[in-house]
Amino acid sequence: MTDSFRTARRNMVLSQINTDHVTDRRLQNAMDTIPRELFVPHMKRAVAYSSDNIDLGGGRLLLAPRTLGKMIQACDISPEDEVLVVGAGTGYSAAVIAQLAAVVLALESDQMLFEAATSTLLDQGVDNAAVVSGTLPAGHKQGAPYDVIFVDGAVTEIPSELEKQLKEGGRLIYLEQVGPLCRAVLQVRSGGITSGRAIFDAAGSILPGFEKAEEFSF
Repeated sequence: MTDSFRTARRNMVLSQINTDHVTDRRLQNAMDTIPRELFVPHMKRAVAYSSDNIDLGGGRLLLAPRTLGKMIQACDISPEDEVLVVGAGTGYSAAVIAQLAAVVLALESDQMLFEAATSTLLDQGVDNAAVVSGTLPAGHKQGAPYDVIFVDGAVTEIPSELEKQLKEGGRLIYLEQVGPLCRAVLQVRSGGITSGRAIFDAAGSILPGFEKAEEFSF
């Protein structure tokens, strides 16, 4: 089975990543190295390298390789960067990003996912990434400011609290839900102001705490 997963991983990079303008060789190598099958529920390992999002349970998703690769590449992560991953899930995005950055903090609010991500990252020897527990929209002030904040899922809007945790020149990326669809949005902080643009369409699910507030009518 190990050989078949290795082949599937190579095919994922060749047919899903390389063909969709993900040209960063470091990122290609990271996604060709990290065993994605270990970051999904055991019963779903056979589809770990499919082109779709994978349901992790509880409304959480492992983003499709294409979506994840394009989002990470858009952040232009350097070996000196400190990165916050919001919505660690099972830890796959943190493991990939850890091969590109100096330090990765992966924030998770779900206890089961927190434990799964911590265990898998340790098992894989990812020693420059740590999983921290907390409310996702609040970010992680203790490690701020960050060069990159990677929101691993969809939101209805980004709270200013997250934007404030970016360094000058820092990048923030997330999936913004627009009606039934999502689009990846990249923001950059400059002169104390964060502004951004949509860069591609994608599918995702709303992360806990980022749901649209209920509107009341009188």
